[in-house]
Amino acid sequence: MKYYKLLLLTLFATAGIYHEAKAQTISRDELIFLTSEWKGERFADGRPKIPDSLIKRAKKIGIEEAWTALRNEGYNNQFEGDWKMVNDTLPVVGRAVTAMFMPSRPDVEKNIKDRGAKQGRKGNTNSWPIDVLTKGDVYVADGFGKIRGGTLIGDNLGNSIFSKSGNGVIFDGSARDLSGLKEIHGFNAFVRDFDPSYLEGMVLMGLNTPIRIGHAIVLPGDLVISEKEGVLFIPAHLAEKVIATAEFIAVRDDFSHAMLKSGKFATGEIDSQWSNQIREAFIKWLDQNPNEPRITRAQLDAFMEKRTW
Repeated sequence: MKYYKLLLLTLFATAGIYHEAKAQTISRDELIFLTSEWKGERFADGRPKIPDSLIKRAKKIGIEEAWTALRNEGYNNQFEGDWKMVNDTLPVVGRAVTAMFMPSRPDVEKNIKDRGAKQGRKGNTNSWPIDVLTKGDVYVADGFGKIRGGTLIGDNLGNSIFSKSGNGVIFDGSARDLSGLKEIHGFNAFVRDFDPSYLEGMVLMGLNTPIRIGHAIVLPGDLVISEKEGVLFIPAHLAEKVIATAEFIAVRDDFSHAMLKSGKFATGEIDSQWSNQIREAFIKWLDQNPNEPRITRAQLDAFMEKRTW
């Protein structure tokens, strides 16, 4: 009897610890439900784990091509522009770790920090998402556009983020210590602005939960790609399809430019549905340009059948 009492106490205690460990997050089941189209590997908390091989390919695609592919799938709320950057030539590409901040109120912030301290969390709540970062992750935060007092990181946290993820951040908020952030080789931040103020009046209310970044919805595990004009958040289950389509659009454009410069085909022929003659010329051109992505005739026909760009 004592053994069973001890077992029950242990189970209840473990359940309590498990529950507290999930503070500020949604449950694993809920995250899997929201991202149920993803059929691949997941992190322990349920976040989709897009393979490193896809992230590597994503670094080479254009944001316009990827945006077009998403629009063709009916995803119209995945892009956000109007950013300032630490480095305007360095893209940020990887898996989203999301954080939702809200204006603080003393009672709520006290309760959250007290619970966090019991869980072993240290520092202000803006550093808590950093603790869960892994290589290839991107810290994406809804800071409700706050600039003064909305500086989610400076160069100290920037170094910690880059050390853990090898990546940058996307903040609908601000950052400080621009000169120090610039010294982190390979790091970039997309923010609304830079400000010398320190963080105040805001608190973490969601970690790896769905968030809003401007006009875009972002879920944990989404593929983040970026260029100077903005940031695109690609649902994990569409990552491979969007990348492949974007790769095709890019190589198709290379071929089209080459054909137009050579005068082999007229603009009207290239910019409409391709004839069999152009398709054969495309496959032959690929053979002559081995650095371009490989595309079979069957893949080409499938891409062109659904062409809406």
